[in-house]
Amino acid sequence: MLHVTNLRRLMIGPVSFRLEDGECVAITGPSGCGKSVLLRAIADLDPNEADNLLAGKISRAEVPATRWRKHVAMLPADSGWWQDRVGAHFHDPDKTAHQLPLVDLPENAMEWQVSRLSTGEKHRLALLRCLENEPSVLLLDEPTAALDHETTLKVETLLKQQLVKGVSILIVTHDINQPKRIANRILRLHSGKLAEITA
Repeated sequence: MLHVTNLRRLMIGPVSFRLEDGECVAITGPSGCGKSVLLRAIADLDPNEADNLLAGKISRAEVPATRWRKHVAMLPADSGWWQDRVGAHFHDPDKTAHQLPLVDLPENAMEWQVSRLSTGEKHRLALLRCLENEPSVLLLDEPTAALDHETTLKVETLLKQQLVKGVSILIVTHDINQPKRIANRILRLHSGKLAEITA
């Protein structure tokens, strides 16, 4: 569960919304409206203010940012890679290797050099990296933007499995059909405000 009350950051806010356990909410809106900025603010990656920000029973105001981000994991549009080998970026690469087929990658991908990875491969591996700490909330910024349709559906299947486990997902996407496939609700960000889109 994610509970956001009066979040303010740059051109955004105040915005308030709730994301229940096992619920997926999609955020849409024109390019440059601040969707990624909103995710970064929730993840406490940039300075922002909020009257209340809860993930389950954990208040962001009461824990260090590093602990917060173990519960609220963010997949940015451009993931960071600081070691030469893929497996060096994971706490338990052997365990994660068994999950690689879920995102259409071979189990030996943990042995690959980062320099050989495509944008789509980096994004899928970064998603698995997000899942290592078993977060209660996932903030996903265009998680399938660089993928073909078949691989996109595989990633969405993995996300649906996380929802069944009770993980809450907030997803930013430009794919107009993706929210229909995986989201329970759609919010549109415009002029710094969030509004729910109704069918």
